[in-house]
Amino acid sequence: MTTDLTIYDRRESEARSYCRSFPTSFDRAKGSELWDSDGNRYIDFLAGCSSLNYGHNDPDMQAALIKHIQGDGITHALDMHTEAKTAFLTAFEEIILKPRDMDHKVMMTGPTGTNAVEAAIKLARKVTGRRNVIAFTNAFHGMTMGALSLTGNAGKRAGAGTDLDGVTHMPFEGSLGDIDTLEVIETMLGNPSSGIDAPAAFIFEPVQGEGGLNAASDAWMQGIAKLAKKHGALLIADDIQAGCGRTGTFFSFEASGIKPDLIPLAKSFSGMGLPFAALLVKPELDIWKPAEHNGTFRGNTHAFVTARVALEKFWKTDDFQQKLTEKSVQLTSGLQAVADMVPGAALKGRGLMQGVDVGSGSLAAEICARCFDKGLVIETSGAHDEVVKVLAPLTTSSALLREGLVILLAATEEATQHKQMAAE
Repeated sequence: MTTDLTIYDRRESEARSYCRSFPTSFDRAKGSELWDSDGNRYIDFLAGCSSLNYGHNDPDMQAALIKHIQGDGITHALDMHTEAKTAFLTAFEEIILKPRDMDHKVMMTGPTGTNAVEAAIKLARKVTGRRNVIAFTNAFHGMTMGALSLTGNAGKRAGAGTDLDGVTHMPFEGSLGDIDTLEVIETMLGNPSSGIDAPAAFIFEPVQGEGGLNAASDAWMQGIAKLAKKHGALLIADDIQAGCGRTGTFFSFEASGIKPDLIPLAKSFSGMGLPFAALLVKPELDIWKPAEHNGTFRGNTHAFVTARVALEKFWKTDDFQQKLTEKSVQLTSGLQAVADMVPGAALKGRGLMQGVDVGSGSLAAEICARCFDKGLVIETSGAHDEVVKVLAPLTTSSALLREGLVILLAATEEATQHKQMAAE
């Protein structure tokens, strides 16, 4: 039965966005597939913007959550101790932190990534007694005022309606062409007449999700870590979108060997798309007073249940991570075929967080629109929305990944032909 979508025009705020690209009413989902109210099937290459790394309605997480609810398990507990939280923290310590020689404490924040970023910059300023934070071009860290001040996108910043200060924006790796941005940053910070105040922290995304899938190299991340230490600043690695396996390892910075002081996590941290954000904090930096940073929904008990299952099911052994490596090779190959079809196009990203810069926001938008018409949900990113971005669930089968890439290739061929005809 077709759903009347006019209710959204009448009653939902103009702030709505994704639904404008996908004008249908989704009814159910499983794994990497969605169905709308008319029964049309779609392959999901968006995955809740990386909130569904393990797919829709994972059966084991689903069963554990239903058991918890039907057993009258705790629904909401503020930050009180619960059996669900105990089980989650124990699993996170044993499966993620200890094997990576990380001693970070877990600070429960509000339910979304921007809450974790807010906590990170507040704590950095509290620890250092400084105000300035170094963020980077093309960065996206959230939409609340503090996180928005770190964000580069002019359109999003304009929504603040007031000045956004306390931040110095520096060039991300590759943003100045062949110029070494580490050298630029070091020169600016080393000049007492640069006008840049001593930083409380450096915050960066190892792969810039909304900024165009710009992937920092290991050497660049190591360089930023050294600069932070040299200047007495904390190192914040925002792993909200790139974490939880999206780039091939649980944390997207693992290959670089750095150990960030603060690590905001959200999106797929709950395992099942439930609201859950946290900030990982090195113990010596955990100087909060009780309730100095809190929130009614700091820690989602239902998310603790599903997050524990996700850790135990996917990260207890190396099997899942090895499969991610295989799938990333398949994705790279498929996207290269797309890039070969568009003059000047280039691959972006890393792991299962990849896309194609097609050089034009209008072309990228047309490709994605044609994909939707063919049964594929996919979106764009980048300063000009010029990157067609693949964020398929990490659990997507090779066959389904191939099917989605075939649709993307066909949509790209049609869009490029249409562009050529319009130019003639």
